[in-house]
Amino acid sequence: MRITVHSVAGKMPRWVDEGVAEYSKRLPRELRLEWRTVPLARRSSRTDAASLRQSEGEALLKGLHRDDLCIALDLSGKLWSTEDLARQLDGWMMQGQGVQLLVGGPDGLSSDCLAAASQRWSLGPLTLPHPLVRIVLAEQLYRAWTITIGHPYHRA
Repeated sequence: MRITVHSVAGKMPRWVDEGVAEYSKRLPRELRLEWRTVPLARRSSRTDAASLRQSEGEALLKGLHRDDLCIALDLSGKLWSTEDLARQLDGWMMQGQGVQLLVGGPDGLSSDCLAAASQRWSLGPLTLPHPLVRIVLAEQLYRAWTITIGHPYHRA
């Protein structure tokens, strides 16, 4: 199974790439975590948030695989505990379907991206910088996988 994170972002610091790589390599070969980054739309004093979201959203949507499950990370989405995520992951693996996670830029996801998603997931009420979102996603997906196999990494 493949989980692809489609995100709007600039260049990530080395510590983020290293952290994401560490958690990604801990996952088994049958559960691949991939990253697709779309560049931030050009910002100026004349551009409004809606047009930035729209431009970035179009770029995100171009990379989606139609047969995969699409989930938008959105502040208004459902809060999942780590155990909830493990149940979601287990279900995704049983379906054998790829999963695509959409992560918007500083202005969020476009309405088209939200409409394309069959689920919305919130990491919580805090506004997290994009580098931390990557680390949190990678670690939580790894932790959820360890729960599904009974590995002691997760100790509730």
